[in-house]
Amino acid sequence: MTKSKPNSWLFAYLGTGIVWGASFLFISMAIQSFSPVGVAFWRMALGAAPIAIVAIIKRLPWPKTPIVWFHLLIVSLCMNAIPSVLFSYAELHVSSALAGIINAATPITTVLVILIAFREEKPKPYLLTGLLVGFIGVIVVLGIWNGFGKTEPLAIGALILAVTLYGIGGPYARRYVTPLKLPIEVHVASQVGISAVLLAPIYLTGPLLVAPLTWQAFVGISCLGLIGTGIAYIWYYQVMAAAGSAIANSVTYLSPVVAVIAGASLLREQISWNQLLGGAVVILGAMIAHGRLNKVLGFK
Repeated sequence: MTKSKPNSWLFAYLGTGIVWGASFLFISMAIQSFSPVGVAFWRMALGAAPIAIVAIIKRLPWPKTPIVWFHLLIVSLCMNAIPSVLFSYAELHVSSALAGIINAATPITTVLVILIAFREEKPKPYLLTGLLVGFIGVIVVLGIWNGFGKTEPLAIGALILAVTLYGIGGPYARRYVTPLKLPIEVHVASQVGISAVLLAPIYLTGPLLVAPLTWQAFVGISCLGLIGTGIAYIWYYQVMAAAGSAIANSVTYLSPVVAVIAGASLLREQISWNQLLGGAVVILGAMIAHGRLNKVLGFK
């Protein structure tokens, strides 16, 4: 594939990393007025809308066979519907910065799932090393030596389950959805739209708001859906098309940095030394597991 000049995709790359990193801030703002399911529903509904409009304007073909919709359903559950609820629930109890740091473990869970379930990779030394380093990083982030302290264990479990589902959804999508070569807009609109449909009955049968709607919650849910789930997806796939999947996926390393800065500066969250150190170790582990430091570390 011919790579485009960096200037053609750099804005989209930085935009994706910044917006996805800020998504944890948006969630923290949105849960002031919405339940976790409500945050997830509006995130998906508002995210699917602009992409679907683009697909309709372009008159792109939509999937017609049940098997394609089934694969999109599985990816939607693992990548959108369930993780969105889990992250929103977790941020009722933990800081947005911590949620962003744990999210940085997604590349590690992806490699682990590929090794165990999909078996597309043999357990090469750099993979095992990266997994070990990443695991140590998560332990440092959580400060296991202090127990959970004031942190709700269920919230930590929700974060870990969410990134595990990301680790399942990514390889599943590459195996069963990517080969279908659906138009990007159709793929994303379908995947995110399915999540909105699945979450709608749960959300609409409960309270639409758990507290009076504040302007912070309105801005948070609007940015989370329209920008963080809608526009950012389009940017992400533009980077993938222009620069390749390796560069596109490296945006994961930028997001936790943005999450920590946004949480500390805008929400005045307390960031502990172990969260910063552990986050750096998690990112290092992800880079090792994906072979980005093979030359430096001497792996083949």
